[in-house]
Amino acid sequence: MRSKIVLALLGACLAGLLGTARAAADAEASEKCLACHEDQANSMRRSVHSVAADARTPTCVSCHGPADKHAEDPSETKPPNLFRGEKALGAEETSAVCLTCHVKNKQMLLWAGSTHPQSGVSCTGCHKLHVEKDRVFAKTSQPTVCYACHKEQRVMVDRPSRHPIREGKMTCSDCHAVHGSAGPKLARRDSTNATCYLCHAEKRGPFVHNHEPVAENCASCHNPHGSNIPAMLNARDPVLCNQCHTPHVAGGVGAVGGQPGVFPPAAGSQTVPAVTPLSGGKNVVNIWQGRSCLNCHTAIHGSNNPAATNPTPHYLFR
Repeated sequence: MRSKIVLALLGACLAGLLGTARAAADAEASEKCLACHEDQANSMRRSVHSVAADARTPTCVSCHGPADKHAEDPSETKPPNLFRGEKALGAEETSAVCLTCHVKNKQMLLWAGSTHPQSGVSCTGCHKLHVEKDRVFAKTSQPTVCYACHKEQRVMVDRPSRHPIREGKMTCSDCHAVHGSAGPKLARRDSTNATCYLCHAEKRGPFVHNHEPVAENCASCHNPHGSNIPAMLNARDPVLCNQCHTPHVAGGVGAVGGQPGVFPPAAGSQTVPAVTPLSGGKNVVNIWQGRSCLNCHTAIHGSNNPAATNPTPHYLFR
């Protein structure tokens, strides 16, 4: 048993020594690159890929491969790994180079089967390496990278009702796990609702009386990228509510006060008008004043009203 432990320790030490020797050789080979590419090195001097004190810091050879022949005659031979131009690596090969180091990052666990690599998007399609600070890491500049492909969302975030993306208070990756997710649309959590609750925790509940669409999917009523309607709604109230709920009517008569049969006398097949002295103020005209369901049904995300009688709590009154 002791001999197995000793052998394992020796193997680990040998691997460490070999890795150190290989890193030293790569660093020496990369010094040749600076003879011509000093500008690129200077442009990324403050980058996380240029921290000399960190043993994990890659070299030119780490990404571009050994390029001794290229150093001897740059016009005749190119480095093995090119990321731009006619002979550039494909998206999958490009990402494979990055994953030699970043595969251990927990954010990359779901990368292989996610939307971006399946659509031919590589790491360098979004990330820039030869810069001091990659613009995808700043809230103010990250959206412009995403908009290069997601042009529809660029239009939405400029609408009157929207999240504060233009102000730099939040960005795309606050809601989307761009490197892969088990949720829909690369949502940061496993569902749309769970992602929304990261900020809108007061809507989570549980409530005594739930509004079913709220529990199912916030996007049933809201457009998270922006809308021309307040509260980022998909449609104006009462049109939005009427997609699921039958509008309030009485005796087949609509709730506009000027229509026959709303006020006395009765009209058509009615035996009494919609509004009578016995209606107690509850009538279709009052309900539709301002033509907004939210005039009365204010607790639309769920109600904790304990009342067992009028107003009945399942109508989502306060």
